[in-house]
Amino acid sequence: MKTHAQVVVIGGGLVGCSILYHLAKLGWTDCVLLERDELTSGSTWHAAANIHGLHDSTNISRIQHYTMNLYKELEQETGQGCGVFQPGSLYLAQTQEREHQLRLQEAKARYYGMNFHEVDRAEAERLHPLADFDGIRCIMFEPDGGNVDPSGVTMAYTAGARQMGAQIERFTPVTATVQQPDGSWIVETTKGNIHTQWIVNAAGLWGREVAAMAGLELPLVPTEHQYFVTETMPEIDAMDRRLPSIADRDGEYYLRQEGKGLLIGAYEKDMRFWAEDGTPLDFGHELFEDDLDRIMDNVMRAMDRVPAAATAGIKRVINGPMIWSPDSNALFGPVPELKNYFCCNGIIPGFSQSGGLGLMTAEWIVEGEPTLDMFAWDLARFGEWADKKFTKARVEDQYTHRFKIHFPNEERSAGRPARLRPGYEMQKEIGAVFGLNCGWEHPLWFADEAGVEETNGFTRQNWFEPVGREVTMLREAAGVLDISNFANYMIKGPGAADWLNALLANRIPTKVGRSCLSPLIGTRGGVAGDFTVTKLAEDEFMMVGSGMAERYHQRFFDMVELPEGTTFDVATDLICGFNVAGPRSRELLQRLTNADLSTPEFPFMSSRRIEVAGVSCVAIRVSFTGDLGWEVHCAEEDHKQLYTALLDAAKDVGGGPIGSRALGSLRIEKGYGSWGREYSPEYWPQEVGLERLIKLDKDFLNKDAYLAVKDNVPRENLSIFEVEANDGADATGGEPIFLADGTSVGRVTSGAYGYSVGKSLALGFAREGTAKPGDTVEIFILGKPHKATLLADPPFDAAGERLRA
Repeated sequence: MKTHAQVVVIGGGLVGCSILYHLAKLGWTDCVLLERDELTSGSTWHAAANIHGLHDSTNISRIQHYTMNLYKELEQETGQGCGVFQPGSLYLAQTQEREHQLRLQEAKARYYGMNFHEVDRAEAERLHPLADFDGIRCIMFEPDGGNVDPSGVTMAYTAGARQMGAQIERFTPVTATVQQPDGSWIVETTKGNIHTQWIVNAAGLWGREVAAMAGLELPLVPTEHQYFVTETMPEIDAMDRRLPSIADRDGEYYLRQEGKGLLIGAYEKDMRFWAEDGTPLDFGHELFEDDLDRIMDNVMRAMDRVPAAATAGIKRVINGPMIWSPDSNALFGPVPELKNYFCCNGIIPGFSQSGGLGLMTAEWIVEGEPTLDMFAWDLARFGEWADKKFTKARVEDQYTHRFKIHFPNEERSAGRPARLRPGYEMQKEIGAVFGLNCGWEHPLWFADEAGVEETNGFTRQNWFEPVGREVTMLREAAGVLDISNFANYMIKGPGAADWLNALLANRIPTKVGRSCLSPLIGTRGGVAGDFTVTKLAEDEFMMVGSGMAERYHQRFFDMVELPEGTTFDVATDLICGFNVAGPRSRELLQRLTNADLSTPEFPFMSSRRIEVAGVSCVAIRVSFTGDLGWEVHCAEEDHKQLYTALLDAAKDVGGGPIGSRALGSLRIEKGYGSWGREYSPEYWPQEVGLERLIKLDKDFLNKDAYLAVKDNVPRENLSIFEVEANDGADATGGEPIFLADGTSVGRVTSGAYGYSVGKSLALGFAREGTAKPGDTVEIFILGKPHKATLLADPPFDAAGERLRA
């Protein structure tokens, strides 16, 4: 066994072997995979191994599409069969909402060049003559859908990796991982030690145990999962071709051909957790006892769909473990708190995603950043607040609602609340309906009374009218928005300004009381973040950024060494804040402070330490609403006191509380982008209008990467569209955009109704040369074309007069 390696991959299941293969493919062949038992032990060997291309998330669709195409390439490259069967998949909609989902996926498939299209009942019956399509309102067909052989795919990855020089050590359990002072690692095993630059934890069911060796606690918990295979069915035996699989999500089961019978599986309501306190080290190729009674309701629905299955005998039952994250997405990426430690854990549809996960891992390790924005899977989306109680509650919800539609803006209640601010109960009493952001409960909107639950769907829901009232109130008078879910950082010391200038692309303020907006540039020259930086004192700065990206951004902060005597502190838990905005916001605040808030004394992008209602605050004249306004930040213990005073004063000027749904509408009216939607490492600054905030007369993190792309013609441009939405549905994000002749233009990133301008609006990207201001395009909302006009300017205060009033 080698004693040195560039990378040690821990775990010889499907994903670990894919990572090893892709590392070698990118030229890192000095890599070793360690497997405690035999390859495919744990979850891989007993998986149903279905493959499909489309997902509600754009980038996950891209990854799945790559994976499906990779398997046949692997067979040709390695000579190892992957057992690829692609008779296609039929997707069924029993409800209008499911039909909306499928039609939107059909439009996305058209945009991305994937094969997914509607078929009529006659064609569906020809494709699957054993199925009864009664009660089905829409049928889509994915010709490339199917399944693979779990062992075959895993062995193909290992064969390819070995051919390129990577090594695999079976029956080599890892006993410890010890980080060295230089950031490298010693991986201790029963066969000796390996000194490596990188560790990749792809240990599957043992991901928690491997993480614990490095002092990490991953939010993962295993469950049981069952499917069964029938005996040979004469109806299938008589056929000269393979039947397509059936994805009847409303029926809450999956069904496909296996041999000359059927494989039927389900995610039942009466689920079972397993090994909550740790996966047994001697577990390998074992299964649990059958318990088909738990899934029988689901099975009966499958048999109603394919009546011939009801008379088939059961050949074998598989009841094995799967390990889940709180949102059923992978825990993926370098651990921000450790150097050179990468995780790829909690993968559920592994055979649809293994290739893409391997490629993105290899890109991140070898090249410093993946080519796709992977934040939806980034383990940094969870923090210490995602404890065992939260994880268990969320996993139960994910498992039992595996096939439930995830609607736009949907907020699920399982495991909440996790993190609370002092004013939470007060907000609840006045009708706040809450969402979850980085663990924090924050108001989405305010109902007329306490205890109202919001409805979910693809069309406008019960929050639409209340949010409209909030937007109108702010635009006409004033609104008070809780922004305590933002991330806050304090930088102090003689090198504070130098450190910020070395980190961020804009020039940091030199005068006390000034603020600036600045992009953070990613490894490939894209937009990794955007921050507001305020100079509080000669050697003291406050920086505000995206709350959900707080842990993600820590990786970038650690890339720039702090000067001696300078401190950097994450102050999010210690600071709360409010955005007070609207044409009467100055009047509102002036009632509570002796500070002069006039524009000559307190101009746009300036800041002061002031007292508001007796509370010491940092006030910054900036507002994400696009209106006159201030951010007012205070100590967490003063949160409730300040909120009470602001709302009391707001009443006097015709204002009141607003939530983040209103902010979404307000920012889109103004054409403001948001990190994670319009701003992403995938997009260059000149594509999103941030190039003016980059100063080339200084050095900053990843400046060379930016210089390499700065003169490139934008591949696409962030644009704003006015949409004809006459069917009660607005764009929300992800909808493809076409010209009337079918030419693809781009995709929506954010959408909302613009209440104060009386228009349905969408922010999105238009590919260079496809559409210009004034052109008519079609945005596929609900999977149907909606006419839209590309606007030259934002419909609200394009000149910024209100903002600077």
